[in-house]
Amino acid sequence: MKVLIVEDDPVLADGLTRTLRQADFVVDCLHDGKQADHVLSAQKYDLVILDLGLPKLDGLEVLKRMRRRDSAMPVLILTARDALADRVKGLDLGADDYLTKPFDLPELEARVRALIRRGQSGGSSILSHGALTLDTGGRRAMLGSAPLELSSRELGVLEILMLRSGRVVNKEQLAEQLYGWGEEVGSNAIEVYVHRLRKKLEPSGIVIRTIRGLGYLLEKNEQVQRQPGVNT
Repeated sequence: MKVLIVEDDPVLADGLTRTLRQADFVVDCLHDGKQADHVLSAQKYDLVILDLGLPKLDGLEVLKRMRRRDSAMPVLILTARDALADRVKGLDLGADDYLTKPFDLPELEARVRALIRRGQSGGSSILSHGALTLDTGGRRAMLGSAPLELSSRELGVLEILMLRSGRVVNKEQLAEQLYGWGEEVGSNAIEVYVHRLRKKLEPSGIVIRTIRGLGYLLEKNEQVQRQPGVNT
């Protein structure tokens, strides 16, 4: 899942980025509110971690503009301000959670996962599709009672496809969710991850269909009739 960090303290921003990437999140990072407002008007994230004391544009104004655009992206506010009025104002403007600096990184990571679960799967960390289950919190996949061994990227692909089960997901959407800014994406990287994942899912009767010219579709094998232009 993809997270945007907006934090002007370079040391803290770097620490947050490293921590979340080690936890298998895709992370982009910005250091001022004006940049954040521009990016958030054009791109979607599964979560925004937003500092209030930002240069060029205050974090509360960034949040206000997000909600004026009807953006429903979850927002976790980080700030050194500990006054009750600041917390209340942020929550009233549409923030989903609040952490006051200093904070423990494990608590931050737990809140990040909880907010993403709430936004995408109604609060549950378990996604199910036939015999396949994925614990997004524990980063574990199971086929029936057997663990499914997946790489970090394969888990990412699987999570995206399960969250969008029954809908076609194109390669650009997968790449956008799996890679952060500045990360090089090989020309066939997505195809490789999908191919490996497809092979591991075959015993369960669950297939990832390739819809020519459109993308990939996760379906249970017994529910699909082969159609022209659709490959397994």
